[in-house]
Amino acid sequence: MPEPKPPLFDAHAHLDFDDFHRETDAVLARAREAGLVGIVNVGAGRGLDGLAAAVALAARHPDVWAAVGVHPHDARLLDAAALDLVRDLARRPRVVAIGEIGLDYYRKFGDRDSQVELFIRQLELAEKLSLPVIIHNRDAGSDVLEILRERLPKRGGILHCYSEDYEYAKKALDLNLWISFAGNVTYRNARNLQDTAKKIPVERMLIESEAPFMVPAIHRGKRNKPSYINETAAFIAQLRELPMEDLTEVLYANSLTVFGLS
Repeated sequence: MPEPKPPLFDAHAHLDFDDFHRETDAVLARAREAGLVGIVNVGAGRGLDGLAAAVALAARHPDVWAAVGVHPHDARLLDAAALDLVRDLARRPRVVAIGEIGLDYYRKFGDRDSQVELFIRQLELAEKLSLPVIIHNRDAGSDVLEILRERLPKRGGILHCYSEDYEYAKKALDLNLWISFAGNVTYRNARNLQDTAKKIPVERMLIESEAPFMVPAIHRGKRNKPSYINETAAFIAQLRELPMEDLTEVLYANSLTVFGLS
Protein backbone atom coordinates (compact mmCIF):
# COMPACT_ATOMS: atom_id res chain seq x y z
CA MET A 1 0.00 0.00 0.00
CA PRO A 2 1.46 3.44 -0.91
CA GLU A 3 2.52 5.79 1.87
CA PRO A 4 -0.11 8.50 2.54
CA LYS A 5 0.96 11.93 1.35
CA PRO A 6 1.06 14.84 3.82
CA PRO A 7 -2.08 16.99 3.56
CA LEU A 8 -1.68 20.09 1.44
CA PHE A 9 -4.06 23.03 1.18
CA ASP A 10 -3.79 25.51 -1.70
CA ALA A 11 -4.83 28.86 -0.27
CA HIS A 12 -5.07 30.61 -3.65
CA ALA A 13 -5.65 29.40 -7.20
CA HIS A 14 -7.54 30.56 -10.28
CA LEU A 15 -8.98 27.33 -11.61
CA ASP A 16 -11.69 28.93 -13.71
CA PHE A 17 -9.24 30.99 -15.79
CA ASP A 18 -9.13 30.28 -19.51
CA ASP A 19 -5.72 28.63 -18.98
CA PHE A 20 -7.60 25.62 -17.61
CA HIS A 21 -10.45 25.67 -20.13
CA ARG A 22 -11.96 22.18 -20.32
CA GLU A 23 -9.15 20.78 -18.18
CA THR A 24 -10.36 21.67 -14.71
CA ASP A 25 -11.43 18.15 -13.75
CA ALA A 26 -8.08 16.71 -14.86
CA VAL A 27 -6.17 19.45 -13.02
CA LEU A 28 -8.13 18.75 -9.84
CA ALA A 29 -7.59 15.00 -10.19
CA ARG A 30 -3.84 15.53 -10.46
CA ALA A 31 -3.93 17.86 -7.43
CA ARG A 32 -5.64 15.18 -5.34
CA GLU A 33 -3.06 12.61 -6.42
CA ALA A 34 -0.37 15.03 -5.25
CA GLY A 35 -1.92 15.21 -1.76
CA LEU A 36 -4.07 18.33 -1.97
CA VAL A 37 -7.12 18.09 0.23
CA GLY A 38 -8.42 21.64 -0.30
CA ILE A 39 -8.17 24.56 -2.71
CA VAL A 40 -9.55 28.07 -2.46
CA ASN A 41 -10.50 29.17 -5.97
CA VAL A 42 -10.30 32.95 -6.17
CA GLY A 43 -12.69 34.74 -8.49
CA ALA A 44 -10.71 37.43 -10.29
CA GLY A 45 -10.16 38.45 -13.88
CA ARG A 46 -12.58 38.69 -16.79
CA GLY A 47 -14.21 41.65 -15.13
CA LEU A 48 -16.91 40.37 -12.79
CA ASP A 49 -17.68 37.19 -14.72
CA GLY A 50 -15.05 35.25 -12.82
CA LEU A 51 -16.83 35.73 -9.48
CA ALA A 52 -19.87 33.62 -10.29
CA ALA A 53 -17.66 31.09 -12.09
CA ALA A 54 -15.54 30.62 -8.97
CA VAL A 55 -18.62 30.04 -6.82
CA ALA A 56 -20.07 27.60 -9.36
CA LEU A 57 -16.85 25.60 -9.47
CA ALA A 58 -16.73 25.32 -5.68
CA ALA A 59 -20.33 24.12 -5.65
CA ARG A 60 -19.36 21.20 -7.90
CA HIS A 61 -16.38 19.94 -5.88
CA PRO A 62 -16.35 19.09 -2.16
CA ASP A 63 -12.65 19.96 -1.79
CA VAL A 64 -12.88 23.37 -3.50
CA TRP A 65 -13.99 26.61 -1.84
CA ALA A 66 -14.36 30.09 -3.34
CA ALA A 67 -13.37 33.67 -2.64
CA VAL A 68 -15.05 36.60 -4.35
CA GLY A 69 -14.02 40.22 -4.68
CA VAL A 70 -13.29 42.94 -7.23
CA HIS A 71 -9.58 42.90 -8.06
CA PRO A 72 -7.80 46.29 -8.14
CA HIS A 73 -7.24 45.67 -11.87
CA ASP A 74 -11.00 46.24 -12.21
CA ALA A 75 -11.20 49.46 -10.20
CA ARG A 76 -13.00 51.03 -13.16
CA LEU A 77 -15.95 48.75 -12.37
CA LEU A 78 -16.53 50.23 -8.94
CA ASP A 79 -20.21 50.97 -8.49
CA ALA A 80 -23.07 49.87 -6.26
CA ALA A 81 -24.02 47.01 -8.58
CA ALA A 82 -20.53 45.50 -8.45
CA LEU A 83 -20.45 45.61 -4.66
CA ASP A 84 -23.98 44.16 -4.49
CA LEU A 85 -22.80 41.26 -6.65
CA VAL A 86 -19.84 40.58 -4.36
CA ARG A 87 -22.10 40.76 -1.30
CA ASP A 88 -24.69 38.39 -2.78
CA LEU A 89 -22.13 35.83 -3.97
CA ALA A 90 -20.22 36.02 -0.68
CA ARG A 91 -23.33 34.75 1.12
CA ARG A 92 -23.38 31.55 -0.95
CA PRO A 93 -22.29 28.24 0.56
CA ARG A 94 -18.58 27.43 0.20
CA VAL A 95 -17.51 31.06 -0.10
CA VAL A 96 -14.86 31.52 2.58
CA ALA A 97 -13.27 34.93 1.90
CA ILE A 98 -13.54 38.29 0.18
CA GLY A 99 -10.76 38.51 -2.36
CA GLU A 100 -8.67 39.11 -3.97
CA ILE A 101 -8.81 42.76 -3.13
CA GLY A 102 -6.15 45.38 -2.55
CA LEU A 103 -3.93 47.82 -4.41
CA ASP A 104 -1.77 47.54 -7.53
CA TYR A 105 0.35 50.59 -8.33
CA TYR A 106 2.58 48.70 -10.77
CA ARG A 107 0.05 48.33 -13.58
CA LYS A 108 -1.76 51.59 -12.74
CA PHE A 109 -5.25 50.20 -13.32
CA GLY A 110 -7.49 53.19 -12.74
CA ASP A 111 -6.39 56.06 -10.55
CA ARG A 112 -5.15 55.42 -7.03
CA ASP A 113 -8.17 57.03 -5.40
CA SER A 114 -10.49 54.58 -7.17
CA GLN A 115 -8.37 51.62 -6.09
CA VAL A 116 -8.28 52.82 -2.49
CA GLU A 117 -12.04 53.38 -2.40
CA LEU A 118 -12.71 49.94 -3.86
CA PHE A 119 -10.34 48.35 -1.33
CA ILE A 120 -11.90 50.10 1.65
CA ARG A 121 -15.48 49.37 0.65
CA GLN A 122 -14.71 45.67 0.29
CA LEU A 123 -12.92 45.58 3.64
CA GLU A 124 -16.07 47.05 5.16
CA LEU A 125 -18.15 44.41 3.39
CA ALA A 126 -15.94 41.63 4.74
CA GLU A 127 -16.43 42.99 8.26
CA LYS A 128 -20.22 43.00 7.83
CA LEU A 129 -20.19 39.43 6.49
CA SER A 130 -17.63 38.19 9.06
CA LEU A 131 -15.24 36.91 6.41
CA PRO A 132 -11.46 37.13 6.10
CA VAL A 133 -9.90 39.02 3.19
CA ILE A 134 -7.33 37.97 0.60
CA ILE A 135 -5.01 40.89 -0.13
CA HIS A 136 -3.34 41.74 -3.43
CA ASN A 137 -0.38 44.10 -3.04
CA ARG A 138 1.92 45.18 -5.84
CA ASP A 139 4.15 48.21 -5.35
CA ALA A 140 1.65 49.54 -2.81
CA GLY A 141 2.96 48.08 0.43
CA SER A 142 2.87 51.19 2.63
CA ASP A 143 -0.67 52.17 1.59
CA VAL A 144 -1.94 48.60 2.00
CA LEU A 145 -0.56 48.36 5.52
CA GLU A 146 -1.80 51.81 6.51
CA ILE A 147 -5.35 50.96 5.38
CA LEU A 148 -5.30 47.55 7.05
CA ARG A 149 -4.21 49.03 10.37
CA GLU A 150 -7.48 50.96 10.44
CA ARG A 151 -9.88 48.69 8.58
CA LEU A 152 -8.78 45.04 8.69
CA PRO A 153 -11.87 42.92 9.50
CA LYS A 154 -11.93 41.03 12.78
CA ARG A 155 -11.60 37.75 10.88
CA GLY A 156 -8.25 38.98 9.60
CA GLY A 157 -6.72 38.38 6.21
CA ILE A 158 -4.02 36.91 4.01
CA LEU A 159 -1.22 38.74 2.24
CA HIS A 160 -1.31 36.52 -0.82
CA CYS A 161 1.67 35.74 -3.07
CA TYR A 162 3.84 37.58 -0.58
CA SER A 163 6.45 39.79 -2.23
CA GLU A 164 7.74 42.11 0.50
CA ASP A 165 10.71 41.61 2.86
CA TYR A 166 10.98 40.39 6.44
CA GLU A 167 10.78 43.88 7.96
CA TYR A 168 7.42 44.40 6.25
CA ALA A 169 6.29 40.95 7.41
CA LYS A 170 7.00 41.85 11.04
CA LYS A 171 4.74 44.89 10.72
CA ALA A 172 2.02 42.80 9.05
CA LEU A 173 2.20 40.16 11.77
CA ASP A 174 1.36 42.82 14.35
CA LEU A 175 -2.08 42.69 12.73
CA ASN A 176 -4.36 39.67 12.30
CA LEU A 177 -2.69 38.77 9.02
CA TRP A 178 -1.34 35.57 7.54
CA ILE A 179 1.46 35.46 4.98
CA SER A 180 1.04 33.17 1.99
CA PHE A 181 3.94 32.06 -0.18
CA ALA A 182 3.70 31.03 -3.83
CA GLY A 183 6.16 29.43 -6.24
CA ASN A 184 8.21 32.61 -6.57
CA VAL A 185 9.79 31.88 -3.17
CA THR A 186 11.77 29.16 -4.97
CA TYR A 187 13.38 31.55 -7.49
CA ARG A 188 17.13 31.99 -7.25
CA ASN A 189 16.96 35.78 -6.86
CA ALA A 190 14.14 35.76 -4.28
CA ARG A 191 16.45 36.30 -1.31
CA ASN A 192 14.05 38.58 0.57
CA LEU A 193 11.21 36.09 0.24
CA GLN A 194 13.37 33.20 1.33
CA ASP A 195 14.61 35.15 4.34
CA THR A 196 11.01 35.92 5.28
CA ALA A 197 9.83 32.32 4.78
CA LYS A 198 12.65 31.16 7.03
CA LYS A 199 12.03 33.62 9.86
CA ILE A 200 8.29 34.23 10.32
CA PRO A 201 6.35 32.02 12.75
CA VAL A 202 5.21 28.95 10.86
CA GLU A 203 1.86 29.30 12.65
CA ARG A 204 1.19 32.44 10.58
CA MET A 205 2.19 30.97 7.22
CA LEU A 206 0.18 29.59 4.31
CA ILE A 207 1.16 28.30 0.88
CA GLU A 208 -0.59 28.74 -2.42
CA SER A 209 -0.12 27.78 -6.03
CA GLU A 210 -1.42 31.05 -7.54
CA ALA A 211 -2.07 28.79 -10.54
CA PRO A 212 -1.84 29.38 -13.47
CA PHE A 213 0.84 31.92 -12.44
CA MET A 214 4.00 31.85 -10.28
CA VAL A 215 5.15 28.35 -11.20
CA PRO A 216 7.93 26.97 -8.94
CA ALA A 217 11.44 27.21 -10.35
CA ILE A 218 11.71 23.52 -11.20
CA HIS A 219 8.74 23.92 -13.59
CA ARG A 220 9.68 27.29 -15.09
CA GLY A 221 8.29 27.68 -18.60
CA LYS A 222 5.20 25.61 -17.83
CA ARG A 223 1.71 26.69 -16.88
CA ASN A 224 1.37 26.41 -13.12
CA LYS A 225 -0.98 23.87 -11.52
CA PRO A 226 -2.07 23.31 -7.92
CA SER A 227 -0.22 19.97 -7.86
CA TYR A 228 3.07 21.86 -8.16
CA ILE A 229 2.54 23.28 -4.68
CA ASN A 230 4.46 20.25 -3.43
CA GLU A 231 7.67 21.86 -4.69
CA THR A 232 6.92 25.10 -2.86
CA ALA A 233 6.25 23.22 0.38
CA ALA A 234 9.40 21.13 0.03
CA PHE A 235 11.49 24.24 -0.63
CA ILE A 236 10.18 26.02 2.48
CA ALA A 237 10.67 22.88 4.58
CA GLN A 238 14.29 22.80 3.49
CA LEU A 239 14.71 26.51 4.27
CA ARG A 240 13.35 26.00 7.75
CA GLU A 241 15.15 22.67 8.28
CA LEU A 242 11.86 20.95 9.05
CA PRO A 243 10.55 17.57 7.90
CA MET A 244 8.10 18.09 5.05
CA GLU A 245 5.35 16.30 7.00
CA ASP A 246 5.76 18.54 10.03
CA LEU A 247 5.57 21.70 7.93
CA THR A 248 2.55 20.66 5.88
CA GLU A 249 0.61 19.55 8.95
CA VAL A 250 0.96 23.06 10.39
CA LEU A 251 0.19 24.78 7.07
CA TYR A 252 -2.91 22.62 6.67
CA ALA A 253 -4.14 23.50 10.18
CA ASN A 254 -3.44 27.18 9.48
CA SER A 255 -5.58 27.05 6.33
CA LEU A 256 -8.50 25.55 8.19
CA THR A 257 -8.21 28.25 10.85
CA VAL A 258 -8.00 31.29 8.59
CA PHE A 259 -10.84 30.13 6.32
CA GLY A 260 -13.04 28.93 9.19
CA LEU A 261 -13.20 25.33 7.99
CA SER A 262 -13.63 22.30 10.22
